[in-house]
Amino acid sequence: MADNQYLGIDVGGTNVKMGLVDATTGKISNFYSHDTLSWRQSGHFEERLGDAISLQLLDHPSITKVGIGLPGMINRKRTTPIEITAIPELNNIPLVEYLSKRFPGVSFFLENDANAAALGEFYFGEEKIDENYIFITLGTGVGGAAILNRRIFTGGNGNAMEPGHIPSANGKVLERNIGKNELLQLAENMRAEYTGETQLPGDGSISTTGLVAAAVEGDDLALKIFDKVGEILGDGLASLVRILDINLILIGGGLSASFEFIMPAVHRRLQYWLTPYNLNTLQITRATLGNDAGLLGAASLCFDVQDGAGAGE
Repeated sequence: MADNQYLGIDVGGTNVKMGLVDATTGKISNFYSHDTLSWRQSGHFEERLGDAISLQLLDHPSITKVGIGLPGMINRKRTTPIEITAIPELNNIPLVEYLSKRFPGVSFFLENDANAAALGEFYFGEEKIDENYIFITLGTGVGGAAILNRRIFTGGNGNAMEPGHIPSANGKVLERNIGKNELLQLAENMRAEYTGETQLPGDGSISTTGLVAAAVEGDDLALKIFDKVGEILGDGLASLVRILDINLILIGGGLSASFEFIMPAVHRRLQYWLTPYNLNTLQITRATLGNDAGLLGAASLCFDVQDGAGAGE
């Protein structure tokens, strides 16, 4: 049993989540969550993380592999966070070295959280994936990853596939157009100019859940807002498809609840930019792991992916 269980850790700007993951079933046990801010304020984030890991290993001393997903850029060797915007206290901390010394005999695997979540979809997703794919997360920002031949595509220096930072409309990068806060600002601006009937409030209190609920009921303004988001996303996806020549795109993240409402505009832009070579085989689907994507993805870093082995076999 021990050989089949790994500790997955999803480090986020709000919470740090961890749990034991069964490599065969994807079942999560011993789940633990802690707010990120208090660890940051302690001035010793890596030590607090180590304390939480020690409790897990105390209960399960047979665990020998731990996967950690971080929201930002990591050095090429995957040992040190170098630009974690949400947790700058971790920048340039030799995290793998610190944890490896503290826990002899345990191997630690570090990766960008979107990359980890993308890999998790391969091993634990509801649909069996047999091809290369692009993974896009829509949330506070816009994250992404590409899985090529079961490997995370890391690019020249280790931090490729940052779709949120590609040039986009309005002289801004993509996530400054369709990140969560930007989506809400777009909604407020369009609401202020809208003269028709809508259930969206005009007092500055539009929420993402309210937008989705209105779209479900066919609210014209809500649908127009998501249509605009889909146009901007579609242009970005067209670039990625052309550059990477990949025919499968998975959409995840908190804002993926709006998937069906942004897709018409996404397809419209892809039809505009792409040729039949791509369009005849291109598939865009929702990712299936939901809130567990980060944790399951972190655990999947422990599989012998680079050797082509692991739970997907």
